[in-house]
Amino acid sequence: NSQKRIYFEDACYFITNKAFNNFPYFKEKVFCDLFVENLRLCKQLKQFRLYGWVILYDHFHLLIQPNDWWNCSKIMQFLKRHFTRDINWIFGHAPEGAIRESRLLGGDYKKFQPIIDEHDNKLKMLKSKFQQKYPNNHPFPQFRWQKSFYDHYTRNENDFGYHMEYIEYNPIKHNMPNGWPYVFTNPTFEDLADECL
Repeated sequence: NSQKRIYFEDACYFITNKAFNNFPYFKEKVFCDLFVENLRLCKQLKQFRLYGWVILYDHFHLLIQPNDWWNCSKIMQFLKRHFTRDINWIFGHAPEGAIRESRLLGGDYKKFQPIIDEHDNKLKMLKSKFQQKYPNNHPFPQFRWQKSFYDHYTRNENDFGYHMEYIEYNPIKHNMPNGWPYVFTNPTFEDLADECL
């Protein structure tokens, strides 16, 4: 049921995706941290440029520039699939192991092994935090994303700038707590954001 998408060489895309039924999973800090780690892994493996991003309680926005090998659909497929696998593993609904390296990366996966190992270690740490907070049960349903995602091709510098500002001020628009940290302008996450060319 995916939308038919049009891809342009060297294009930047503004992307939005929501959790199924707008469930506010990202009120839980562990899941925000998990999303950031999955975004970091996806960026390292799919090698796209990430200019802006924000996580809200039930959705996220990205401003990305894919490379010649991975278009925005493939990037989103990776990000959505592996975040879903990881969060449900934290819930106890998915098998052990964060990702299947050989299937994801082909025969060249060994050079990415340190990145994958680091991700798996962070995933285990986040699961431990979650289990400490919810030792007996938790209030979250099994995680799912909405089907597909919204994308917008930025047509010029003004359009790009508008979407960068939109992402930056989205926490205010959605009445997030003051100092909401899960946005690209937070210096803690400066390694995730690329400078605009």
